[in-house]
Amino acid sequence: MEQERKNMNIMEMEKGKKEKGSKKGMELTLRVLALVLTMAAAIILGVSKQTKIVSIKLIPTLPPLDVSTTAKSSYLSAFVYNMSTNAIACGYTAISIVILLMSKGRRNLLMLLLLGDLLMVALQFSSTGAAGAIGLMGLQGNKHVMWKKVCGVFGKFCHQNAVGVAFSLVGSIVFVILVVLDAIKLP
Repeated sequence: MEQERKNMNIMEMEKGKKEKGSKKGMELTLRVLALVLTMAAAIILGVSKQTKIVSIKLIPTLPPLDVSTTAKSSYLSAFVYNMSTNAIACGYTAISIVILLMSKGRRNLLMLLLLGDLLMVALQFSSTGAAGAIGLMGLQGNKHVMWKKVCGVFGKFCHQNAVGVAFSLVGSIVFVILVVLDAIKLP
């Protein structure tokens, strides 16, 4: 009877170790995914640029004037903000992967990861919302203030930024999942 209890306790301990290992593996996978998504978003937003020749008609009786015009992400502060927060989140995620691998279940390091992940959620969602709003303005324009649609002229630029903002949004969701996992791990 005593031997059976010891065997049961050993089996329960091994099962607990396997569950801990699988949770750590899932968290590590999510952190690598967040790293890749935020890095890709920062790079895409950083290099997004398109130059087009635009015809401008100054006076109705004169022929239109062709002007070379460039659209860059750095011209719009919301895209710069989104690119910057993605770069910050990417750097944080690289550091958090190292911390996760070294933590060995220490509560203070797990709490540090939870706080860092919460901060990344706030940064990512705020910058993604700002970039999404400006992107929507470029796509639809605004008739009330007579802002024209930009995406009709700079289609490639708009598509690149849409992909960057989408990667940023998915990265934000990954950080929310990480916050939930971090909260579950804390005793």
